[in-house]
Amino acid sequence: MSFQIPAFFHPEQLEFKPKYEWALGHRIKHPETTKRAESIYHALKKRPQDFELKEPKSVPLKAIRESHSYELITLYRTAATLKDGETFYPSVFPQRDKANASPTNLKHAGFYCFDAGTPLDNKTWTAASWSAACAWEAMKLIKANKSSLVYALSRPPGHHASSDSYGGYCYFNNSALVARELKKKGRVVVLDIDFHHGNGTQDLFYEDDEVTTISLHGDPRHYFPYFKGFPAETGKGKGKGYNLNLILPPKTTYKKYQKALKDIVFPMIESIDPTYLVIAAGFDTYKLDPIGDFSLETEDYFQLGEELGGLKLPTLVVQEGGYFTRDLGKNVASFLRGLKKSRLES
Repeated sequence: MSFQIPAFFHPEQLEFKPKYEWALGHRIKHPETTKRAESIYHALKKRPQDFELKEPKSVPLKAIRESHSYELITLYRTAATLKDGETFYPSVFPQRDKANASPTNLKHAGFYCFDAGTPLDNKTWTAASWSAACAWEAMKLIKANKSSLVYALSRPPGHHASSDSYGGYCYFNNSALVARELKKKGRVVVLDIDFHHGNGTQDLFYEDDEVTTISLHGDPRHYFPYFKGFPAETGKGKGKGYNLNLILPPKTTYKKYQKALKDIVFPMIESIDPTYLVIAAGFDTYKLDPIGDFSLETEDYFQLGEELGGLKLPTLVVQEGGYFTRDLGKNVASFLRGLKKSRLES
């Protein structure tokens, strides 16, 4: 018996259109374009036998407040007062313990931001809120046992955002929002398969023993976010032992990726015996991705989906990175179809 994977997306997520970013001293075209979401949306729309595209309802502000500070929310709302076409790029990043900041003053945005590539404009709040709403609506189906596999086409992405800071193209941490809600019914594993370490997700659950965070990523000494994502970061307090970082080498093939899963990740997940799996799904592990450096191919994502589906857990997939837009949609569809196949075979 076949089924459609519910997939959530709202058109207002396309209203936010950053034009460029500053990266290592260079001004470059911004990788987080609307073409990313459009590529995925069109790929899913072509396969109605596999995917049911749906629009989410708005996310409750209370849910955002449970993961993000009043100051961060206020900053985005301050940016909403900018004129059309006006964009603010943080350029001064003070040491937090030596500065006082007001989220009502955009000149202070660098106090809350940790890079020069995550701009603010009057569409940031709207797009980020609908991005979070996609994950929230998907979570509701999982929590109510109405589906065992749901996808959130969350754009902008979220895994670099923490409770009181943003960056890495991320404003609200969509995976964290849903994990925090799901843990009310049981243990949760957030598995981050983006090429870049999910520092925000790690920070949000670093002292939590009910949400386990696992990330496979490129070496932070050489790749964003640079300051987090090392093996020694295992959690703190009651969260000690509930955070795992696996650094994989450049040009990692799926064979090596698969070995890390089977030897380390799957045994850890099985030992935790979680109720839910949240996958922070980045596809910048693709061989042609401009800001990643792994060597996964489209067919590998199908196999990855099959193997993660073999965990037989209610699974919520939240979209993160992936910047080779020409192939992004087919890579996402391949991964989700692999997850679906594992459901049909179980």
